[in-house]
Amino acid sequence: MLGLFLPFIIMMLFFYIIVYIPESRRKKKYRGMLDSLKVNDEIITKGGILGKVINIQDTFIILESGPSRARIKLDKNGILSILNTSEAAVEDKKEDKKEDKAEDKAEENESPGYKEN
Repeated sequence: MLGLFLPFIIMMLFFYIIVYIPESRRKKKYRGMLDSLKVNDEIITKGGILGKVINIQDTFIILESGPSRARIKLDKNGILSILNTSEAAVEDKKEDKKEDKAEDKAEENESPGYKEN
């Protein structure tokens, strides 16, 4: 009797390990990404639209996209991924300013020691 159900049990176990566990991990990661979404984050939608989040509601976001700053109301499930978070953009700007200051100081230190008339 056990021999009759053993292949079915093995198939169910195989399905659970190969399909269900990775899919539940992916869904959990996606849900975490949506929960961490903030205003001014740059995102890409599943339809390929790039834009910046202007407003966040319960299940919808307002997305600003394009040079004409068109605003689109979009369901949160329509987001494919977050490209740049607002914190990363601020850090990048700070790093750029620090690099510019360091380059200016390096150029000042490289002066030849005499002045041309």
